[in-house]
Amino acid sequence: MRFQNAQWITCLKTPKGAATAFYQKFVFEKKVKKARLFVSAVGVYEAYINGEKLGDTAMKPGLTSYKHRLQYQSFAVSKLLKGETEICIEVGNGWAVGRYSLYYENLFSDRTAVIAELVGEYEDGSAFAFSTNESWKARSCEVVFSDIYDGETADFTSPIAEYGNAVTTQVKTKLVAQIGDGVVENERFLPVKTFVTPKGETVIDFGQNLTGFVELVIAGKKGDKISFTCAEVLDKDGNFYNENYRAAQSRTTYILDGNERILKPKFTFFGFRYIRLDEFPTTFFDDLQSICAVVLHTKMRRTSSFVCGNAKINQLYHNIIWGQKGNYLDIPTDCPQRDERLGWTGDAQQFARTAAYNFDVRKFFRKWLGDLRLEQTEAGEILGVCPQLEDRRVHTTRTSAGYGDSITVIPWNLYEVYGDIRFLKDNFSAMKRWVEYLRGAGENEYLWLGGYHYGDWLSMEEGMQDSDVGATANDLVATAFYAYSVELLIKSGRALGEDMQEYERLHARIKEEFQAYFLPDGELLDEYPLTEVVPPKKSPADVVRRGKTQTAVTFILKFELCKEEDRAKFAKLLDEMIESNGGKMTTGIMGSPYLLPALTEAGMVKRAYDLFFNEENPSWLYSVNHGATTMWEHWNGIKEDGSFWSKHMNSFNHYVHGTVCAWMYETIAGIQIAEDGAGFKKIVLAPVPDKRLGFADCALDTVQGKIESKWEYEEDGLRFAFTVPEGAEAKICLPDGFTQTVKGGRYEYRIKNENNP
Repeated sequence: MRFQNAQWITCLKTPKGAATAFYQKFVFEKKVKKARLFVSAVGVYEAYINGEKLGDTAMKPGLTSYKHRLQYQSFAVSKLLKGETEICIEVGNGWAVGRYSLYYENLFSDRTAVIAELVGEYEDGSAFAFSTNESWKARSCEVVFSDIYDGETADFTSPIAEYGNAVTTQVKTKLVAQIGDGVVENERFLPVKTFVTPKGETVIDFGQNLTGFVELVIAGKKGDKISFTCAEVLDKDGNFYNENYRAAQSRTTYILDGNERILKPKFTFFGFRYIRLDEFPTTFFDDLQSICAVVLHTKMRRTSSFVCGNAKINQLYHNIIWGQKGNYLDIPTDCPQRDERLGWTGDAQQFARTAAYNFDVRKFFRKWLGDLRLEQTEAGEILGVCPQLEDRRVHTTRTSAGYGDSITVIPWNLYEVYGDIRFLKDNFSAMKRWVEYLRGAGENEYLWLGGYHYGDWLSMEEGMQDSDVGATANDLVATAFYAYSVELLIKSGRALGEDMQEYERLHARIKEEFQAYFLPDGELLDEYPLTEVVPPKKSPADVVRRGKTQTAVTFILKFELCKEEDRAKFAKLLDEMIESNGGKMTTGIMGSPYLLPALTEAGMVKRAYDLFFNEENPSWLYSVNHGATTMWEHWNGIKEDGSFWSKHMNSFNHYVHGTVCAWMYETIAGIQIAEDGAGFKKIVLAPVPDKRLGFADCALDTVQGKIESKWEYEEDGLRFAFTVPEGAEAKICLPDGFTQTVKGGRYEYRIKNENNP
């Protein structure tokens, strides 16, 4: 058991916002055979022995549900323990102490603290152990201010202030060994351009919207000050713009002492592409040895590749990958730049399958799902944000359809992709509790009526642009996800060998009641009454919610909520709705991930491809045409005239619309998991080519091995090439109807004139 004799220590003299260095000196007169240092902190820490930084990860100990558990890290340190040795742990506010939440209320702690334990063995076999207690001392360090939202200031001219002995404190949480992979430095981007804006500001462009920080190597003169602010985009006149950061200052400041140093933040991160140099010495560019943007995200192995003959689609794929990189920093955040950066459960569940295709995210989600379970209420609710570091009573963390369903959707998708039954075992009880909560959420056990939902967030129906929740009836969205969660619970239970008859009956009744309430006489109503428990500020659009929306019909098709004989009718209705909207979609964050799959499964592949290739707002390529290097929160975050959709909620690194990537893998490349083939043990390879792509070359590195699917148009037809990993079985389905079941190996086919194999 770790930390048996260690005490939490804090400092009462640290100025607000400043980092604190807790330290102790030890003398090792005998040779150390082996030793490990275990450390955790309330805040974000870096640990050093005799000035040498320990470990290669950043933002330790990570973000968890602090009220329930706090991670600790361990370091092998035997080679560093010689003679007089100083252990120093610097800690900044981080998520646990600083401003963090939509309302800047952080209820976990008002002061940083650390706990540490050094245990080891001398070469003579005797053991030693040293732990944090009131004998440890505290002092200032160069970081005089740090904050997740506002940035960091390091003053290398400020004298070190000794605060005396630390004081012990109580931290009410459970310490656990690190669960997920840590946050690490990844790619580095050199500036692509330095320029002066029309307003006269000096701006550096790194060419890629990313999450991380700027690293400098510079000496300067003693007292020189360097200060810069982050931004994602420029305005239509080419000026620096970061009003969409809201109250997040996102500023880095250094006061130099004349010594050449590598300068980078220790306790914070930023989302940015550009930096504005607010203060810098006149010799800044002469003295500068190097400047680069350093990418930070959770350590996760890339497991996908995709390239085609359409440059804009390739850029879209690039943007999807970078959207995930930018928002998988210890938790699945909504955005990395503004005063939010929260683990929104709806975004996480929508993107989980795509995420698992793109990278190995098993450890990442084991950690986050663990926090999700810990924060599930006694009633079974799953709230809108995880981890919860603010008062649960505020409306931003309410229980909502599509958000709470993260507890059913994510484990099932991870099980399908990785074939690891533990994702179902660990979460099955929580999945049942969520479904049981839904059964009692309204007066009708089989419909989820009422509640305060986010709806089809940021959808694009005509006349609804001022209503974030969109036009689709919230009750319809809620009941559709209710049915979906029960369906996934049934599948999960069957995989675990559970008796799911009760939930099979429940699912059948939900569908019956859905049809009776939302589809009387097999038709959608034009409007449904608004039945929110806590109504928002009323506007004309809030009085009713529509039934006939693209999102509503998409859910009906994808979740199989209508009668089988009515499926063709609703598929035709969806096609007609898109056509009447100028061939464009109107779906928002909840509806968009299912739109192309619903169309494809209904046999309307051309319509799906037409939407995919559309370049007008709203579309996936609209942002590409406007210079995006990541996914946007709003379909039209930058409008055609160059103005911005808003400044209060307009992130340019918001990964959720990247869910189209799963359709790219499963339809364009045709790589699909067979119904009974979790972990890609059984595969379906059924690519659906389109001449506008020219060719497609896709690979997924699965737990079974690498799967490859390639196709290209030739002068007289199509050529296909597949790689099936050893130990897997694949059913190959070509567009002309030819099928073949194969084992591991490489296979090639040609279709002449798109008719004959």
